[in-house]
Amino acid sequence: MAEFWEDNFVEKQEMWGLDPAKSAILAKNLFVENSVKNVLIPGIGYGRNAQVFRENGITVTGIEISRTAIELARKHYGADLKIFHGSVTDMPFDNDQYDGIFCYALIHLLNSDERKKLIQDCYNQLSEDGFMVFTVITKEAQTYGKGKFISKDRYEIFDGVKMFFYDKESVREEFGKFGLFEIMELDESFPFFMIKCKKI
Repeated sequence: MAEFWEDNFVEKQEMWGLDPAKSAILAKNLFVENSVKNVLIPGIGYGRNAQVFRENGITVTGIEISRTAIELARKHYGADLKIFHGSVTDMPFDNDQYDGIFCYALIHLLNSDERKKLIQDCYNQLSEDGFMVFTVITKEAQTYGKGKFISKDRYEIFDGVKMFFYDKESVREEFGKFGLFEIMELDESFPFFMIKCKKI
């Protein structure tokens, strides 16, 4: 997976443009309303979703598997942007507690055990009353059921990219005991769920 993303960022650079995703803007609104001071972004990429938080006075820490993506993030958003180089499957990278966690279009690329670990790792790093927001692909996507079948709702789409497609039932199953309070349908580049959890 590391090689796939490194090759992609080398070849395509800022492949999704520099504007933040819709869900990053919605997460920013939630975080600002709740006085979130610092946010962890697992899978920060080249930082396009980080800037909207920073512009609102929120400190951002990222985790990213691709060195090229980290270089691009620092080029666009400043050398002071703190990013740990590595896979989210190796979390935690620090012992800090975060008021907010924003994880965009990443968890569905992991297998069942890795997804469980990521959710638990993120929850462990949330401060009390903190919020975590995940954006995940849904079964409404045109790619659902395409490619090579791996396991229930999980397919190898292309180039070794394995994707798990969520429905509301699987969201509740994976996030239910982690303060899940809203599943919002959202259409970005794909049909997504925006999953909101609060640590109480």
